[in-house]
Formats: sequence, structure tokens, C-alpha cells
Amino acid sequence: MDRVKKTLKSGEKKAQQEYDLLGRLKEAFENEQPARAVELTDDERLIVRDFHLLTIKPVLYVANVSEDEIQDQAGNEYVQKVREFAAKEGSEVVVISAKVESEIAELDGEDKAMFLEELGIEESGLDQLIKAAYKLLGLYTYFTAGVQEVRAWTIKKGTKAPQAAGVIHTDFERGFIRAEVVHYDDLVALGSMNAAKEKGLLRLEGKEYVVRDGDVMHFRFNV
Repeated sequence: MDRVKKTLKSGEKKAQQEYDLLGRLKEAFENEQPARAVELTDDERLIVRDFHLLTIKPVLYVANVSEDEIQDQAGNEYVQKVREFAAKEGSEVVVISAKVESEIAELDGEDKAMFLEELGIEESGLDQLIKAAYKLLGLYTYFTAGVQEVRAWTIKKGTKAPQAAGVIHTDFERGFIRAEVVHYDDLVALGSMNAAKEKGLLRLEGKEYVVRDGDVMHFRFNV
């Protein structure tokens, strides 16, 4: 703050904005709050990024409960305390049972589905944790599918088609022509790319297309 204060006399708008932001962060720290508890505008997020503050990093709390409590999370006072603590800084909480997860890990297919149904759980704690982590980090998944393999690719939310293609190989981005796109739900419901095409659900998208979570994509490129 002392360093920035010296530049305030110049009347530079950014210096004043930076100084005010530092003041709010200082107040939060003095009240034993993390930097992530301070509400920031998009411009302020760009400024605070250069401070490299440890407590600005997003946090996801995972509460481990017994096998019996996985269905009655509200009855666990410690889970409620964790939720209250997390809410103060805008963080999420995922409740899992490590014991249940270890048992699920040994099951496949129908056995796993039956076990979850018996417990009254729609999805495993691990799946919930992965989804919450992706959401927290602003990540999406898109798929490529061929005869030999199906692959999932991770991208940042807001990534356009050429940059998404570049995750596979830089040549795909450099020579990008277009992307043939169908959403995962439509593909599963119809059973094939040809069926999706016949129903008009296979789209041709260009360089400005923003990839959606769950897109199945076939890239056309030329280098």
C-alpha cells in the first residue's frame, strides 16, 4: 500500500483503484477473513491476480461422514458447521463417506448402480467431488469419438472451437476449418452421429463457436 500510495499523486485511475482494493483486502485480513471472502469486480480480479495471494485461491470443503449418515446429512452437526463456515467465504461443501466410496470403487456397472440405489444416492461422492471441482475451476469437458477410442478433453469455460481443437494438437487449431458438433445427450438418445444428422441435431460450427460442456466434436482442419 505504501508503494502504491506514492503513485496516487500522479492521478492515475488504476493506482487509485489498486489502493482502494488493497485497503479492502487489508480490512479483511485484519478481521481474519481470506481474500476470497472479498467481493471483486472483473477488473479487480485482474489486479488482485498480480498480488499472488494464497487465500484468493478457491477452496472446496469435503466433509467425511459415516456410512449411516450419508443419507441424513442434515442430522450431522459438524457438517452444518462446515457449511456455515464455507458460506461465509462463498465456498461449496461436498459430503461423502470414505467407507462407502471404498466399497463403490470395487464395483462395476449394474452392481455399482444397485449399491447406490440401496443407499438412496444418485451418484457417488467421487463424481460429486469431480463436478464441484470442475465448476469451481470453470472447466468444461468435450468429447471426440472414433472407431478406436472415445476421449474426453478438458477446457476452460468460454473456450472457442479452434482453441478447444488445439488442446488435442496445435495443428488442429492452426488449420481449423470447422467443427461438426452434437451434444452428448442427443447422441446417446439417438444412438449414432448419422441419426443425429438426420434429425438435424448435428451442427456445423465455425471459429467463433464457444464450446459447451458435453459437446461431441469432429474437427475439420487443413495444414
